[in-house]
Amino acid sequence: MKGRSFAMKNLTTAELRELYLRFFRERGHAVISSASLVPENDPTALFTMAGMHPLVPYLLGAKHPAGNRLADVQKCVRTGDIDEVGDASHCTFFEMLGNWSLGDYFKKEAIAWSWEFLTGAEWLGIDPDKLYFTCFAGEEGLPRDVEAHDRWVEMGVDPSHIFYLGREHNWWGPAGQTGPCGPDTEMFIDTGKDPCGENCFPGCHCGKYLEIWNDVFMQYNKTADGRYEPLAQKNVDTGMGLERTVATLQGVGSVYDTDAFTGILARISELSGKHYGDSPEVTKAFRIIADHIRTAAFMLGDPRGVTPSNVDQGYILRRIIRRALRYAMQLGMPEMSLSKVAGAVVDTYGSVYPELVENSARIASELDAEETKFQRTLTHGMKEFERIKGGFKDGVIDGRSAFRLFDTFGFPIEFTEEMAKENGLAVDVNGFREAFAEHQAKSKAGAEQKFKGGLADASVETARLHTATHLLQAALRRVLNDENVAQRGSNITAERLRFDFSFPRKVTPEELREVEKLVNEAIAADVPITCEEMTVPEAKAKGAIGLFESKYGEKVKVYTMGDFSCEICGGPHAQRTGELGVFKIKKEEASSSGVRRIKAVLE
Repeated sequence: MKGRSFAMKNLTTAELRELYLRFFRERGHAVISSASLVPENDPTALFTMAGMHPLVPYLLGAKHPAGNRLADVQKCVRTGDIDEVGDASHCTFFEMLGNWSLGDYFKKEAIAWSWEFLTGAEWLGIDPDKLYFTCFAGEEGLPRDVEAHDRWVEMGVDPSHIFYLGREHNWWGPAGQTGPCGPDTEMFIDTGKDPCGENCFPGCHCGKYLEIWNDVFMQYNKTADGRYEPLAQKNVDTGMGLERTVATLQGVGSVYDTDAFTGILARISELSGKHYGDSPEVTKAFRIIADHIRTAAFMLGDPRGVTPSNVDQGYILRRIIRRALRYAMQLGMPEMSLSKVAGAVVDTYGSVYPELVENSARIASELDAEETKFQRTLTHGMKEFERIKGGFKDGVIDGRSAFRLFDTFGFPIEFTEEMAKENGLAVDVNGFREAFAEHQAKSKAGAEQKFKGGLADASVETARLHTATHLLQAALRRVLNDENVAQRGSNITAERLRFDFSFPRKVTPEELREVEKLVNEAIAADVPITCEEMTVPEAKAKGAIGLFESKYGEKVKVYTMGDFSCEICGGPHAQRTGELGVFKIKKEEASSSGVRRIKAVLE
């Protein structure tokens, strides 16, 4: 690399999206559109948390309509770092740039293209001396990834810039409890900060090295009993975080200082009368509000739109809205400000994600409604605090009482600490953390039981139940005489299906019996289930229902069951309707505002 000059490009988020997709389009990749934030028929995860998530069936061997080389920009949500939001790099919602090989190229080509895109003058133009890399160190039963290490060296990387790290750093997947997974190689840029010590290396949390891309080599399938079986089809799954990479290219110290947040932060400033950067506390509040309302807008505006509730995706949405509201109150923002911040999100992203524009009224109304509900909750919580504040020994609020204020009334521990301080009290924060950890352990155990199984294993049982959801949706549209009835989410295990659909009222017992009757008649007809690949316009012309998410003209799979059901889908299916058995509805209930839920089994 001696004698070569590098001029790192200063790109906007829109420019990086287009440059990345053009690079891989020129290398034979079909550009596909982002899938929904809510995974289709996957009970193992609440949200799409990586680019690979919607592609699991194809990573396991199903044929993708667009071919075996793909590229995309996927909407993602990760909820494990919510409490970290406010620092320089963590976001709850983010966009992931990805390129995929479904049994086509592998490590040699993937690493060469990563290197070219990062350092090429036509592309990002990053100085190789600023780049560092990690590879999987191996463990018992899983070998060290020497192949990836040696390929980086072949590309011209100084071996001292390559580190072998363990599973915590260089192993990816599966997205749920089972599924495709494998070692990865990660790419970092040196931010120029001083190392934190002698053992500072890429992957360290001190901030010297910022991860901007990773290439996952899916060589294994993790089974339900924890074994790693070699995949018959080896895949490549890459992910480049759009926000982090743009922050690097724009030379700013935080993802919140990029153009992705400029308009959103300006709206918060306009509403609060304060300015981003006024103080560390104000900066943190701005960042949390911007991140959480951006995330909330994408959840509410998604084609499978989430609404606030006390369970599953709705609980996460409610939590982030209320956390944003707390910080909005700290900034002195007037009531009903969050929906106005969401308007800035729609302005920023509407041209890329038109569903935000289409659902902007719903986004605003749901945020206003949730803010009103939380204001009432705050009032009740404040009354509870006033009732109990005089009964604490030594002027210290015990941990369980603090946790009750959090769990029942939505008071974050910081909120309780602030109120306690104002009243000359302290809070047993360690006790709160113990109560919280106990609650989390119970929730995790329940979730593990709840989410066992899942579509990723593509078993016969889940395929039958998934097929039944097609028949159920078709029957609902006929019985309710409403073409606006549409799937808003589903959850399938090997034992039962749960189907959420848009409808404004309770379905009567008579209507449910008719739905059940129609589904069983379709099953008894024992018609073949056919699959055709076609463009979205062709699917619409055929009368197929489903989420028309395509923006790039790629082909989709359309499953037809006689003249009863025609639907766009990517999941596993039975061969004939007669394989399903007897369909039985067990329960119909409200899921959230305007959304009903049916639970059913096949006997």
